[in-house]
Amino acid sequence: MNQRIYNVLFLCTGNSARSIMAEAILNHLGKGRFQAFSAGSHPAGKVNPFALDQLKRSNLPTEGYRSKNWSEFSTPDAPALDFVITVCDNAAGEVCPIWPGQPMTAHWGIADPAGIAVSEEAKKHAFSAAFIQLNSRISIFTNLPFTKLDAMSLKRELVSIGQHHDQ
Repeated sequence: MNQRIYNVLFLCTGNSARSIMAEAILNHLGKGRFQAFSAGSHPAGKVNPFALDQLKRSNLPTEGYRSKNWSEFSTPDAPALDFVITVCDNAAGEVCPIWPGQPMTAHWGIADPAGIAVSEEAKKHAFSAAFIQLNSRISIFTNLPFTKLDAMSLKRELVSIGQHHDQ
């Protein structure tokens, strides 16, 4: 029996840290049931090296990630998106492109680890904390009973995950 593959786009302003980590986590935890992507409203142009370091320390692939504009996912030849999730407060407040297929949307605000302008150790800790929070939320997301939930219930669950108070 073929399972449906859900396409999920994680959005952030710079697409250099949180959304990149979320993409990597979901592609790992989703075990082929999900295809994750990431993009930004104002891409930084490169992936934050602390994000790549965090992925490496978590035994996740670090190759192939790039900071890209969210407009790449609003074109007719873009993947059909099932979910669009913002992971930073700035992107949540911006006017998003029209996504083909009207995917379900939610906001899962995560503090910006790239905004820490102190020691290298503090930056590593901030990226680790963001990774743990994303991993927790994405774990909940991947375990939702998608085939048993109607659209309204699924939307409620998706929004609830963003309000999840991580430990």
